[in-house]
Amino acid sequence: MTGTNNKVSVIGLGVMGSAIARAFIAKGFEVTIWNRDHTKAAPLIAKGATLAANVSEAVEASPVLVICVADYKVTRKIFEAAGATAALNGRTIVQLSTGTPKEARELEVWAKQHGAHALNGDILAWPRQIGTDEATITVSGNENKFKLHETVLKALGGSVSYLGEEAGASAVQFSAVMAYLAGSWIGFTHGALIMENEGMRTDEFGALIEHISPILAVESRHMGTVIQHSQFTDPESTIQTTGNDLHLLVQQAAEAGISSELPKFAADIFQRAIDAGYGAEEHAAIIKVLRKPV
Repeated sequence: MTGTNNKVSVIGLGVMGSAIARAFIAKGFEVTIWNRDHTKAAPLIAKGATLAANVSEAVEASPVLVICVADYKVTRKIFEAAGATAALNGRTIVQLSTGTPKEARELEVWAKQHGAHALNGDILAWPRQIGTDEATITVSGNENKFKLHETVLKALGGSVSYLGEEAGASAVQFSAVMAYLAGSWIGFTHGALIMENEGMRTDEFGALIEHISPILAVESRHMGTVIQHSQFTDPESTIQTTGNDLHLLVQQAAEAGISSELPKFAADIFQRAIDAGYGAEEHAAIIKVLRKPV
């Protein structure tokens, strides 16, 4: 890598932003960094990064600006409050902060108004995985700009997926993944609560879930296909069967004297699907009631 192809600016040095900067440094990029709290820059400076005095200087230093802050609102505030928008002309913003699809589309329009381009991306990895084959990055936006800066993005993860020109596509997929993760985290924690309350080991529960994770992965793929093609009939397990099990989970919580928030929530959704006439169908058919906001 030589010349401007080797230059990247990283704005935002939280846990993830710092991991991003370290990955670029390790891959031989000339890295300029900026953060509101300059003390977070010290470890990166020691590794070879250059600290910009202000946001405008960070923008001017590189053709590619990778920003990872709290959200899209903070991104706009950083550029606008610092008066750095004029420096954006001709540059590409790689937005790796969390945002909604609507915000991603708005950022693309805003960037173009200032002579820049925006690639909206999402990180499907923990900070410790950034720069390794374990990290997955999804990106949407201008295809030419993606191809031009693909090397920069591939420095951050082994899997970089381009989802198309539609600016909000990456955020759509990330939101879907976050919905899945939120459900799994809450579900796991409730399961751990059941184990803990009965004097059993939660680490053994974690090991069990790891052991059956290949089955869960296959089920996820199956559910995606079922919903995509509306193939809800002839299931191995029905909404009615699982709905009954969930009512028992509510009963178990009451008998054990533990929180029933999750079981009641889940049982209510499945019961709504049963009441709507979907009891004999695939679990995924609960999407039919979720499509209608309560």
